[in-house]
Amino acid sequence: MNKLVWARSLTVFLVLFVERVIFIAATVNTKYPAVFAFGDSILDTGNNNDLFSVTKSDFSPYGKDFDGGVATGRFGNGRVLSDLITAAMGVKDTLPAYLDKNLQDKDLPTGVCFASAGTGFDDTTAHLQNVLSMDTQLKHFQDYIGKLRAAVGADNASSIISNALYVISGGNNDVAITYTFTYKHFISFPKYSSDLVEAQRNFLKSLYQLGARHVWVLSTLPLGCLPIVRSILGGPLRVIVDYENGLAQQFNGMLASGVSNLKATLPDYDVKFVDVYSPMFRLILNPGASGFIDTWSGCCGTGTLEMGPLCNVLCIPCSDRSSYFFWDSAHPSERAYQLTLALMLQNLNYDLTNYNISKALGPLNVTSLNLI
Repeated sequence: MNKLVWARSLTVFLVLFVERVIFIAATVNTKYPAVFAFGDSILDTGNNNDLFSVTKSDFSPYGKDFDGGVATGRFGNGRVLSDLITAAMGVKDTLPAYLDKNLQDKDLPTGVCFASAGTGFDDTTAHLQNVLSMDTQLKHFQDYIGKLRAAVGADNASSIISNALYVISGGNNDVAITYTFTYKHFISFPKYSSDLVEAQRNFLKSLYQLGARHVWVLSTLPLGCLPIVRSILGGPLRVIVDYENGLAQQFNGMLASGVSNLKATLPDYDVKFVDVYSPMFRLILNPGASGFIDTWSGCCGTGTLEMGPLCNVLCIPCSDRSSYFFWDSAHPSERAYQLTLALMLQNLNYDLTNYNISKALGPLNVTSLNLI
């Protein structure tokens, strides 16, 4: 009988010890114990792979510069922005997709990605491409919390949830696709933007209620600079489409105000609007200073229209992906993301010489960066 009691006590001790080791491993030497990503293809690391949708990238030549040259469902040649943010924060090198079949319990304490390429804060956007809506992503996060509690215990899970960094990217597909090609002649853009911002505020409130306290709300990209937008709307010379950039700037301004107003109502909510538009725009307009030889076309195929199923094994990508700002006709290359993140972190007053940050950003000429 004493042996049975001893064995049970030892089992309980080992379970608690393992929970604690997992938790400590997730929190040591990092500002945030975990990173969670929600939104679109800027952050998606492979959640669309098993969806019945054309908005996928789990095939060659996507992932050409990813570890092992494997196409994981990331819309890029290597790591995407969510991976780089996670690495820069010292959490881990890449952020796994929540729906990845190879996801393990040991991956849970340091965060996962819920983002889905092609989605937006307008439900119509997700329906058009048959991808995961923001509501579905939120449900997946709730499901994740249950799994995290089972893995590390309720107290540790609550600590991870409240101290983690949440990154959200939305509005790109809403503005560039749903509004431009569906609603443009029926709804004024200020009204549409207002609805998007309200949807995003409600999403942020839901995250807060689930325990989130540190959030980066990303702006859109400079949509008028995307190669595919220049090809379709930029005329014979494929010029930057000022109209589309104007829509993006208008939406970003309203989003920044919406985030600021929300923060005023929830003082303990560390929610920040983070500008992605300006850093990218500066890099695109200054290719020489930023080290790119091409900032107007993608590296995949002709670089004018290829993305998703059109950027496939039959397309020959450029030999030096780091010299192209865009990987395909709508998504930046890993190098473009690295330099964009460098400017983002500068604006957030991070030290770019920090070991984890400098490792994530790769070779960086801070002097040249400051001239951009």
